[in-house]
Amino acid sequence: MSKKSTDQPPTAFRSGFVSIIGKPNVGKSTLMNALIGERLSIITAKAQTTRHRIFGILTGKDFQIVYSDTPGVMKPQYELQEAMMRFVYQSLEDADMILFVVELGDKMDGDNVEILELLRKSGVPALFVINKIDKSKGSQLEDKVTYFKEFSGDIPILCISALDKTNLEPLFDQILEKLPVHPPYFPEDEMTDRTERFFASEIIREKIFLNYKKEVPYSCEVIIASFKEEEKIIRVMAEIFVERATQRAIIIGHGGLALKKVGIEARKDMEAFFGKQVHLETYVRVEKDWRQNKLKLKRFGYVD
Repeated sequence: MSKKSTDQPPTAFRSGFVSIIGKPNVGKSTLMNALIGERLSIITAKAQTTRHRIFGILTGKDFQIVYSDTPGVMKPQYELQEAMMRFVYQSLEDADMILFVVELGDKMDGDNVEILELLRKSGVPALFVINKIDKSKGSQLEDKVTYFKEFSGDIPILCISALDKTNLEPLFDQILEKLPVHPPYFPEDEMTDRTERFFASEIIREKIFLNYKKEVPYSCEVIIASFKEEEKIIRVMAEIFVERATQRAIIIGHGGLALKKVGIEARKDMEAFFGKQVHLETYVRVEKDWRQNKLKLKRFGYVD
């Protein structure tokens, strides 16, 4: 995609890609949802909930911002995580601006140091965003700003709370200032690049993360086998894939009650999201070691 010079009148239309990156669980998805005013990315208290790169598109009279929510940066342990990290690197390649998100209790070690190095190598304008300041006590925030300034160098620091929307307006203003003059990349009524099937699967996957413990949610993938929209109802058939038969038994639960609970919660959220009654059927399948298998990852949309 071509990029034009910003040496244009200030009233010219600005458009560009803003990548939101950081370690798992620092609030990247909450931030994107808050910035666009819609709940596109799923959110749980567990790390590594986001697996794909998801566009959230905000279009105004003279701007279009294409936010990228990305998986949390980590050292990959298996093929699925390798694919997740490729989504992060791709988001840096076409970014016009990068939001490096840390949380109040973070330290500049390990993955955060690696992210900072990626930012400097990219040469892309960036903001160092300290999130979750709503949890600050006493001089903690002031101390943390001083601490992060030792590492941020010439990258500006902005303190926010994505959860209660503190300082999102100054963040928006700084983003808009850095975007190039360029026509919009997407139609003005488009909010995301993802399909309805994708969001149906993500809603179910969120409920799995919220209802099951330990490794089970990480071993699950949700595929929408059928999505039929009628005048008054959407009929969805979803397949939940796990790696082992024991995990299948846990997902289903005694008498099917655990799976029924997931289905009820997912259907309720789908109806709110799509604005229409939803009939949801769910089935649990075993796909042995799918997180380690490139062919299976391709089938599930993680590998081109």
